[in-house]
Amino acid sequence: MKIPLKTLSMRNKYRVLSVVLLLSFSPILQTGNGLMATPLKKLPDTYNLSSATAKFEAEVNCLYTESNLEESGLRLEVFEYAYKGYLKLLEQHKLNRSNVITICDFSQSSRNRRLYVVDLETRKILVNTYVAHGRRSGGEYAKTFSNKWSSHKSSLGFFVTEQSYTGRHGLALKIHGLEKGINDKADRRNIVIHGSKYVSEDYIRSNKFNGRSFGCPAIPNSDVKEVIEDMKGGSCFFIYHPTKKYLTSSKILNG
Repeated sequence: MKIPLKTLSMRNKYRVLSVVLLLSFSPILQTGNGLMATPLKKLPDTYNLSSATAKFEAEVNCLYTESNLEESGLRLEVFEYAYKGYLKLLEQHKLNRSNVITICDFSQSSRNRRLYVVDLETRKILVNTYVAHGRRSGGEYAKTFSNKWSSHKSSLGFFVTEQSYTGRHGLALKIHGLEKGINDKADRRNIVIHGSKYVSEDYIRSNKFNGRSFGCPAIPNSDVKEVIEDMKGGSCFFIYHPTKKYLTSSKILNG
């Protein structure tokens, strides 16, 4: 039975590819008389997909466990996607700050602390706080996303942080979208990280869920200084949602 790889999870996709590769280079040859052993040349390390997959999974699991991300509500699968993209950007020399990765998990309710700033060297969560999605992306949960001007929706994918500045929202941080057609219009849309009074513990006490933005990943005013200080200057920022169209089309995740 043929299994489309795009329907599998990241971990299962790796396993299927590993099996296919191993079968492709199996050291047996079928002849008219049955199966007969045949010499197999040693494959270069670049073809050792099974070993590379095992190493990646071990590294992800170690980082995930030691950073206590499960206890903070972030699923392992989400961290796997984020870390895979982070390694790709690191390989492409897109990151000036390699010790920090920030994950915004829009699969969670806006009532949750779904923004995670993680120090990969110390394996600690630097900040875990609330973050808003665009008002047209959904209510309590974000459901739809856009890269269009005036859509008032959030964009998914990988960004690299730039420098902080002071604007109409006070201290803010510019982010640059790295995925064409998915988030590369963030600059023109003025999508930035900024503080807001409609995203906070106090706001949730008197509302069903946190407020929404025009598309910016807005965070509580009380956390904005610390978050921006930890993220600014060229670190990896990933906005996640289990949207199949994004997960199967992202060149960073599938390149």
